[in-house]
Amino acid sequence: MASEAAVEVNAISAAAPEAEATTGAEKQPHKLERKWTFWFDNQSRPKQGAAWGTSLRKVYTFDTVEEFWCLYDQIFKPSKLPGNADFHLFKAGIEPKWEDPECASGGKWSVTSNRKANLENMWLETLMALVGEQFDEAEEICGVVASVRQRQDKLALWTKTATNEAAQV
Repeated sequence: MASEAAVEVNAISAAAPEAEATTGAEKQPHKLERKWTFWFDNQSRPKQGAAWGTSLRKVYTFDTVEEFWCLYDQIFKPSKLPGNADFHLFKAGIEPKWEDPECASGGKWSVTSNRKANLENMWLETLMALVGEQFDEAEEICGVVASVRQRQDKLALWTKTATNEAAQV
């Protein structure tokens, strides 16, 4: 009986370092393939004569799964946006402007929705596909924009090369 208890204690002690290693590994952040940047643009009260893009603000650049979920859970849901506002998620280093060299020759795929819940779901699914590198032509994608409007919301996936028809499709 005593020897069985000793064997059991030894087995638990032998497993303990392994359990600690697993716990330590779980604490390591899960790096993404690339860095991404969230942007915000509130066009609800544009200043008279202001050029487009003056209200565009870089919010946060992240490169881990944990940072993404923290940001998404706390901030970046279209349902939290005022009317005429946009959330953008673009590859780090690319500004969500057609004037950016990475976007200048690009195009976009757009989908509209009359229901806020649809935009919320489309936004989340697209964000996860982007940061999870699930698109076959990931190098051709610049980012995505969620636009909240009074009559119709819109989600637009911006691409790098509009003339590359194979990649576009």
